[in-house]
Amino acid sequence: MKLINKKNKSYSQIFQLFTEEEWTKSNKNYNKNIASLFSGKKNEFFVHANEESIIYFIGLGKSGIHDFEIQQTAVKFSQTQKEKLQAVPTLILADFLNEKQFEEFITGFLIGTYSYPFDKNHPFWNTKFEIHFENLSQKKLDTISTRAEALTAGQTACQEWLNKPANLKTPVILSTYLKNMAKKYELKYTAFNRKKCKELGLNAYLSVNQGSAYDAAFTILEYKTTVKNAKTIGLVGKCVVFDTGGVSLKNPDNMHYMKSDMGGATAVIGALIYAAEMKLPLNIVAILPITDNAISEKAFLPSDVITAYNGKTIEVLNTDAEGRMILADSLSYLAKNYKTELLIDLATLTGSSVRMFGDTCGALFSNNEELKNLLIRTGDKTNQRLWNLPLWDIWKDDIQSDVADLKNISMKPIGDCIVAAKFLEQFIENHPKWAHLDIAGVAFGSTGYAKEKAATGFGVQLLADLIENYH
Repeated sequence: MKLINKKNKSYSQIFQLFTEEEWTKSNKNYNKNIASLFSGKKNEFFVHANEESIIYFIGLGKSGIHDFEIQQTAVKFSQTQKEKLQAVPTLILADFLNEKQFEEFITGFLIGTYSYPFDKNHPFWNTKFEIHFENLSQKKLDTISTRAEALTAGQTACQEWLNKPANLKTPVILSTYLKNMAKKYELKYTAFNRKKCKELGLNAYLSVNQGSAYDAAFTILEYKTTVKNAKTIGLVGKCVVFDTGGVSLKNPDNMHYMKSDMGGATAVIGALIYAAEMKLPLNIVAILPITDNAISEKAFLPSDVITAYNGKTIEVLNTDAEGRMILADSLSYLAKNYKTELLIDLATLTGSSVRMFGDTCGALFSNNEELKNLLIRTGDKTNQRLWNLPLWDIWKDDIQSDVADLKNISMKPIGDCIVAAKFLEQFIENHPKWAHLDIAGVAFGSTGYAKEKAATGFGVQLLADLIENYH
């Protein structure tokens, strides 16, 4: 999308933005009948045509709105007006927007072009489409364009991989994509197969993978900056490409949605793309433990006792609590082998977090007050909200096993998202700044581009904002 600081004599397409207050001030300049059809409310769109041009009135709601609400409106406009929009130079009129708000608007335009399967046939991706905006310098417009396109690249990759059906995202297909992505963005790519995982002792991860028809792919992606003494952030994304529940089989009614059980990994992939596109001045080590959770004669069984990478033994009581098994090895491998300022894992982990928060926010657990507050602030800013839950030691009693150090679930029917977080805490090797985000309810849900539940892109903008501003 080209952003250009200029104003032509005439335009066949104009986007005019209004808050309710701006509309009240200026509606007398228009045909008085329009006021009965448009008032500047959020997500209100009105098409006004005359001989020379088509003017789209875009309502943003009351002034003083959050920046993310401007992005939401732009997404909706992009999605709903796609068939009518022309790929022509287009003037944007919005004197009251500041630079950040204009950036949110442009980002929303691009993110709103997404539908599955993604192709760039939306008019906004056409080379003839230009946005003319006089209120910001060309230098600022270039920066906005770069950032909006980088964020969109990350978010569309996240949504695309989450939406793919199971047969189009086998561990082999996903690994090929990640290899190519690493090549494109000059990331260091490492993947351990079953044989190598056995040698290393990644047995908690292997316990889930052993029932799979596909080889293990415990994948490490490293983004390195050229900036000296830069900080390093560790990210882990749960990457179960399809979850049957294993021998503890899930109810079949909604099992097709289990293609979404890699929502943590897709958020991490999106954040890596953003960091690389923007050449951010920090290092990222990301671990994606890729596998499916399948049923076969080799699948792990309830009552199995597994020795994890860090030497702790785990009694498996439920094979559908597989996410915490693969995350356990990923966290301890990252903590033991890399020095990171922050360690954050994201996972579509528990039905418990969905029952608690629905699609409103993710559940946040952290052993560090500063990181917890930073994540909450970033979530509020990007509208990828998080709510903090306790990690009190009383919950540790629920994961004590008679035959191993730990058991992978509590048999109580309550607080499983907290129990899972407490379980993961046993594998962070005393990392002082760790956070676990359970995003089961928010990664996949109702969206403006699909009739059924689909990928929301949750986590990409949260992580992108966090890593970009972490100094």
